[in-house]
Amino acid sequence: MLKVEHIGIAVRTLADSVPLFEKLLNSQCYKTEVVENERVNTAFFKKGDTKIELLESTDVTGVISKFIEKKGEGVHHIAFEVENIESEMARLINEGFIVLNDKPKPGADNKLVCFLHPKNTNGVLIELCQTIRTSSEENK
Repeated sequence: MLKVEHIGIAVRTLADSVPLFEKLLNSQCYKTEVVENERVNTAFFKKGDTKIELLESTDVTGVISKFIEKKGEGVHHIAFEVENIESEMARLINEGFIVLNDKPKPGADNKLVCFLHPKNTNGVLIELCQTIRTSSEENK
């Protein structure tokens, strides 16, 4: 794992939370994005090398809605950047961790992502993420 890529925070609404975090971090939201397959709207902030991702559910039956219903708003996951997500998934499975998806899937911010089951990680949902490289970047 290369570094902490971002910290994901579940929020009820981006409309309320984006202004709050802009004041808190003294920084503007630099990107919003809808991630259809996860049924979330996201908003990103950056301070130095640290990114914060706010997650708002687009579906009352979605993962973020269920999380907020059970635990309230707050830290949802910690994401770690990896060089090769498939080899990292294989390594972690070999070490006995349970992955929540069999193969990487598209996530926010131009990433491939995979989540580890929190039962194996002291109750913390861990996300692995790898930047999706375009063919022009791979040929450099």
